[in-house]
Amino acid sequence: MKTSEINFKVTLDENNLPLSIDWDAGSMNEKGSCKSVLISLWDAKESNTLKIDLWTKDMLVDEMKIFFHQTLLSMADTLKRATGEEKLAEDLKDYCVHFAEKTNLIKKD
Repeated sequence: MKTSEINFKVTLDENNLPLSIDWDAGSMNEKGSCKSVLISLWDAKESNTLKIDLWTKDMLVDEMKIFFHQTLLSMADTLKRATGEEKLAEDLKDYCVHFAEKTNLIKKD
C-alpha cells in the first residue's frame, strides 16, 4: 500500500487573515506558493461537504474571478469523469460561459 501527503502552511497576520499559503505534495516532490485554495471534503457519515476556503490579503478580485471560473470548469470535467453525466457536465460548462460573461472574463456575443 502506498500513501501520499498534501500539506498546506498558512501564515496569518495579527487578525488571523492569511498572508501567504505554501503547499507541498511530498511524494510528488512538488512545492509552491499560492494566493487561494478551495478544499472540499465529503463526510460520508454525515452526508455533508466540509470546506476550507482561504485566500491571501493580496489576492485581487479579478484574480479571484478567474480562479472561480477555472475551478468551475475543472469541476465540470471531474463531474463527467466521476459520474459519466456528460449532459450535466455540459450544463455546468454552459453556466461557466455565463459566469465568464457576467464577470467580464469574456465578451458577451
